[in-house]
This record gives sequence, structure tokens and C-alpha cells, in this order.
Amino acid sequence: MGYGITADAGGFKLGLFAANASSGLAITTIDERWSGSWEDNLALARLADRAGIDFLLPVGRWIGWPGTTFHDSVLETITWAGGLLAATERISVFATVHSALLHPVVAAKQLATLDRIGGGRAGLNIVAGWYEAEYAAFGLDLPGSPAQRYAHAQEWWDIVRTLWSSEQPFDHNGEFFPGLRGLHGSPRPAAGPLPVINAAVSPAGREFAARNADFLLTATFDPNRGSGLVAEARQASTAHRGRPVGVLSNAFVVCRPTRREAEEFLAYYADTHADWAGVDTVMAGQGINPQSFGPEQIAAFRPRFAAGHGGHPLVGTPDEIVATIARFAGAGVTGLALSFVDYLGELEYFAAEVLPRLEKAGLRGRGASIGSAPN
Repeated sequence: MGYGITADAGGFKLGLFAANASSGLAITTIDERWSGSWEDNLALARLADRAGIDFLLPVGRWIGWPGTTFHDSVLETITWAGGLLAATERISVFATVHSALLHPVVAAKQLATLDRIGGGRAGLNIVAGWYEAEYAAFGLDLPGSPAQRYAHAQEWWDIVRTLWSSEQPFDHNGEFFPGLRGLHGSPRPAAGPLPVINAAVSPAGREFAARNADFLLTATFDPNRGSGLVAEARQASTAHRGRPVGVLSNAFVVCRPTRREAEEFLAYYADTHADWAGVDTVMAGQGINPQSFGPEQIAAFRPRFAAGHGGHPLVGTPDEIVATIARFAGAGVTGLALSFVDYLGELEYFAAEVLPRLEKAGLRGRGASIGSAPN
């Protein structure tokens, strides 16, 4: 069954981010980049499960990025999660759901079924939407402001939660979902409402996370600056819900026996063989452009996007990586969602060398996991 821990439970959490997508989060042209295939995902999930990695977090993508091989093949996240939950024993597996693209009545039953498959180990990453081309692929218009998108997501989530909790059939007649009649959800999740992750940057997104999420996923960029963000997020969520939200950040990993080896590989895939046209396309798609940021900021963002979609670098020896993770933990960050150039090829070394050092440092134990959390 699910581990039932809350966001403030002990143990720094480590997950794998975006393994369901080709290239993961590295915008590179090298042949060794992650395949994103089902076969490799299955092998990776089983390895992560044995190693003690806490969670798997996918990206939701419906179309690729024009002119780049980045995310040219992405496994759908609910069916992906179901397959991996059936094939693992302890790791938590999240499904990433675009609230604008999946009806809440369908989503509630699919997610409850996931949690039954995993015995309480399923989770939900709610995405309110931001990529205009994906909306267009569905014949939809992207709402003009984050506030509008999150208002839609709030009503969507309210319906899902009520389907999981209401003892009696109910009707719903809202702004975005009018005229729903006779709703009733069964089966329900195995261990209560699924833990929720929300990736948010805008004020509207942060507000949504404070009201609804167990974990806020956000780029802290520098662990030394993370403590203020953590304090703000926890204060807001405590005011809304009476308990603090956990804060997750994302990082890309290049772990090698020597720092020279790590830096050489980073330069190889994220400089010499970076897909720079793809980097610029992805950054522009996320609103990082000369109209919003200065030339120095753009120049600083580009290498991180090539290396790991803007995540924080965990580059160096196992001891150096543990030291950086300790700085995140010291800032109050709950955990990290990690990406690798080749998840399957690199995780075994990371698990063998970094995880024991983290345990020795008292930062986490073998059993730390994200499981179903009370809402």
C-alpha cells in the first residue's frame, strides 16, 4: 500500500524527471541521448525501484518542438504510469495531466484506477497549460492569462476531488464545466486523494499550488536563494490549508569519478553537440525571449537549457553532488526531480555512489518516498 507520508515528512526526496520523453531534458544531438522508449522506461523504473529512488515524474507533451529532435517521441503519462506501477513495488509514479485537455470525470476514474494498480503509489501532476501550439493541436485557444488557466484548473480539480470523496451522486454546474449531472466516483483511490504536484512560476500558479498541491515544483536555480522561496510557499499553503507545501526543484546530473570527467562530458553534450536551434525554440516557447529578458539573462539561460532544460547543475564527483544536495536541503527544499543524459546508463553509478553518501550524511533513508498524502 501507499506510504502515506506528507510533504514535510523526513528524508530528502529524489525522483527521476521526464524519462517518458526522448532526450529527457537534455537538448542535445548526441547519439547517447535518452531514447524515451517503453522498453528503456520499464528497465529504468525497475532499477530505480530497487535503488530506492522515491518517485518518477513524467512530462506531458502532445506535439514536438519544430526544427528539433527534443521530445520528438513522448509516452502518454497515464498509461505509462499504469504500466510502471504494475511492474514495481515501492516507488511512487506520477501522471502528468493537462486539465484543459482531459475531462475531470474521465481523469478521476483513470487516476483512481492507477492508484489501485499501484496499491496507493500513484500521484498527480496538474498542468494548467502554457504551450500555445499544444492547445492549437486540440483546436483550442490558449487562455490569455495564467489566472484564467488556473481558474479552469481549479474547477477541474474540485470536480475530481469531489468524485473521490462524495458518498452520494452530485451535480456540477460551473463556469467551465456546466451541466454535469449524476456524478459518482467508484472505485476511489486506494489510500485517499492522490498526492499532487504543481509546477508553477506565475503568481496565479503559486496561489493554485498553495491551495491544492502537496508539492510545488519550481526552479530555484541556486540553493542559496531557495530558502526565501520555500518560506513564502510554506507560509501561503499553511494559511490556505493548515499545513506546509513541500518544495521540489529540478536538477540535471553529470556524476563521474572525477570532476574533469564530469565537466568534459557536460561540454561534449551541452556545448559541442548542443542543439542550439532547439534551445532557442524551447526557450521562446516558454516565453524566455529578448522582449522579456535582457541579453545577459538569455546568454545565462541557454547553457542550462541545453544541459537540462534550465535545471540546476549537479555536476562533479559523488562527494561534490552530495554537498550541493545538502545545500538544497539546508534551504528547506523537500527534494529534487533529476534528469540524466542517459538515465539507465547513469543511474546505477549515481545510486551506488551518491545515495549511500546521502544516507551517511543523514539527509535521507532507504525508505524515503512520496506516497499518498492526506488532503
